[in-house]
Order: sequence, then structure tokens, then C-alpha cells
Amino acid sequence: MPLVDMPLRELLAYEGINPKPADFDQYWNRAKTEIEAIDPEVTLVESSFQCSFANCYHFYYRSAGNAKIHAKYVQPKAGEKTPAVFMFHGYGGRSAEWSSLLNYVAAGFSVFYMDVRGQGGTSEDPGGVRGNTYRGHIIRGLDAGPDALFYRSVFLDTVQLVRAAKTLPHIDKTRLMATGWSQGGALTLACAALVPEIKRLAPVYPFLSDYKRVWQMDLAVRSYKELADYFRSYDPQHKRHGEIFERLGYIDVQHLADRIQGDVLMGVGLMDTECPPSTQFAAYNKIKAKKSYELYPDFGHEHLPGMNDHIFRFFTS
Repeated sequence: MPLVDMPLRELLAYEGINPKPADFDQYWNRAKTEIEAIDPEVTLVESSFQCSFANCYHFYYRSAGNAKIHAKYVQPKAGEKTPAVFMFHGYGGRSAEWSSLLNYVAAGFSVFYMDVRGQGGTSEDPGGVRGNTYRGHIIRGLDAGPDALFYRSVFLDTVQLVRAAKTLPHIDKTRLMATGWSQGGALTLACAALVPEIKRLAPVYPFLSDYKRVWQMDLAVRSYKELADYFRSYDPQHKRHGEIFERLGYIDVQHLADRIQGDVLMGVGLMDTECPPSTQFAAYNKIKAKKSYELYPDFGHEHLPGMNDHIFRFFTS
């Protein structure tokens, strides 16, 4: 079969090349302590979309930087304790339409679908970053220090979403799950790493992993194009090359993956040139919990036929 990356046997042994900062664990432990000190101040607003077997709400909560984050929230009308599925969308997108969430409600789940701040949904993005904000969220805050990285706040938004959801009396706190594709896959991994109570997670071709490998493969295009833009505009001779990739290591999901405790099902397309398979396996191979993957040899960064069904069965079995 054709290859855009390593053969599968090499992918399954690949450990990633982007550096992990020496204080990585302290960095994220401190970040978790910070978010846990913020009262989520949950607000529910009934949606104009309703159906006979579900209650549909706009779910707002306070998160890092005092941002007001929005998620779509649907729950069965039955009023019993329900498991919860946390969903995350792709880069630049927004939460899915209400009707697309109802399969899980019909199976007895509550669903929370977060709008990533600063992207296509309605979550607040307070901004306030010193230094470069040029074309892209991976590099936003890069010159202002590790605590200013945009994705630090977004990863914490996923933590706060779970904390906020757990304040609702009908949520079964022992049955929490997470899923998403691309950026959503990265946020799924980050959420489960920082909230070990997530029992099952299903990331699909996760973004935000092994940035240096993306650069090495000359694939800093499309979703990763801002890496090339950054160097061309702010470090054209790569004098800070090592420093930049080490700082990106703070928001590299492969370095969080060993914290995951829930069961994992990952979807991978071996022809993916947007989030190369090696970058995905860099994270997967560091997961110590029970894990498996669904492989699509002829597919890239696109719809993977049957993957949503695999995820549904994984969560509902």
C-alpha cells in the first residue's frame, strides 16, 4: 500500500521527537490548581431547539482568564442519573447541530459539546496576549511565556467543562466519556489526561501532537501552516528553533498522554497529511491505559466510514 509516513510496525514503536519541557508536570499541575480555584458559575438557557425526549440548553460556565465558555447541552427528559459524553470540535469550527447529539440522548446519555474560545462558536475569547497573535492559535502567546499559550486556556476549558457538568445533580460522575476529531481529538486526550475520572475516550486523528515531527515532514501546511508563518515572520534564521519547539512542548498532547486512565479507542487514517499518523501514534504509544485503534489504510484527514458507529458502540457497551 502507498505510504505518506512510516510503516505501521514503525508507527507502533514511535515515541515522538518534540521536546518535553523539564517542568512540564509542574506546569500542568499548577494549571489544574488554578482552574480548580475558579467557580464555574453555571448558567443554563433553554434552547429554541427542543424535542419530545430531550431537554436542550445553552450551557455557560466561567473558565481560565474569566472567559465565559459555551457548550450545547442535551439531556434525557427521564430525570434519572445519566452518564455524560463531552464532545470537542475541529480547528476553527463550532459545536455540532442539536439533532446530531440525540443518538446519545436516546441511549440515555447527557451530552455536552463545547465551543472552543476564539473559533466558530459563541464562547468568549478575552485575548489580552502580549506579543505575536499572527494567523493561528498554536502560536498565539508563544512569545509571552508558557502561561500565555492559547491552548493552555483551551485545555483548561475542557477541565472546567467537566467540573461544571459534575455540579448537575443528575450526572453520574462515575461514567464520564469524551470524544472529538482532529482538534477535538487533541482536546479529548487533554481532557482525559487532566481529568482522570474520564472512563472512556475516543479521539480521532488528534491534532496538536509532535510539532517537530510535522516540521520534519515538511507538513507545516493547512492546520499547521502557522508554524511556518511564525518562523518566516519572527525567526527567519531559526536562531530560536530549539526554544520554540520546547515551548510548544507544553501544549503537545503526546506529553499528557501517560496521565490518561480511561479506556481509549483511537481512529487513524494512514494517508493523513494534515495530522500525520506518526504524530498520532506519538500520543497513542504513550498511553498506559487499556487502548485500541481503528485503522483506515486508504483514508486521510476526512470522514472515516463507520468510525462514529465504532465510538457509539464503545461508549454504550
